[in-house]
Amino acid sequence: MFDLVAVLTNGHPNLLLPALFALALTIGAIWYLQGRGWALIYVALIPFLNWSFGVIPQFQIIDPSDAYQQGIALHPMTMVTGMVFVVRDFVQREMGHKVLILMALAVAWSFFYAWPVIALASGIAFAISEFVDWLVYTFTKYRLSTRILISSALASPVDTTVFLYGADLAQQMQLGLEPGNMLHPANWIVFVIGKMVGAVLVSWVIRRREDQGLISPYEA
Repeated sequence: MFDLVAVLTNGHPNLLLPALFALALTIGAIWYLQGRGWALIYVALIPFLNWSFGVIPQFQIIDPSDAYQQGIALHPMTMVTGMVFVVRDFVQREMGHKVLILMALAVAWSFFYAWPVIALASGIAFAISEFVDWLVYTFTKYRLSTRILISSALASPVDTTVFLYGADLAQQMQLGLEPGNMLHPANWIVFVIGKMVGAVLVSWVIRRREDQGLISPYEA
């Protein structure tokens, strides 16, 4: 029970009642806006990922060296982050353009669960990249599997650039690390590739279901 309270309140048990009240309001708002399963996952996923970047350490792919000072690191949640764009596409199928309201709710929760600088960077990144994603998803006439792939490919580089800048700044402020600890070319490439892996896999699964007639390729 204590662990559950700690998770819900981000380690501030005195805020349990306000947190539960805010959570109830959020779920009620999602339901009122006609969001269901995918919408709930979407709103929960964004603050969880932002929280994870301040708590879960990266693992080194290539150690720092004289040739490459920063080395190359990968955060375990990078591929999961790429799934946000895919989940957003499913939410739009579920409730239309009201998905943008859910994005605002998710970013607001990020300020409670994540470092403020990361939450702010995430909010700006999502505002830009989600707009790109929304344009592609809304106005192109491609089948769903193709829209998921294209929108993720366009949105992921934008999101990565803004987010890594914020994460870099946050680690300077919170951990005293040097500038460039997160935002450097090799890390940027690894992050974008990691995010796209999830989108490619989901697009492939959706394409198979479309070809089998299990889902409509062109349903909004």
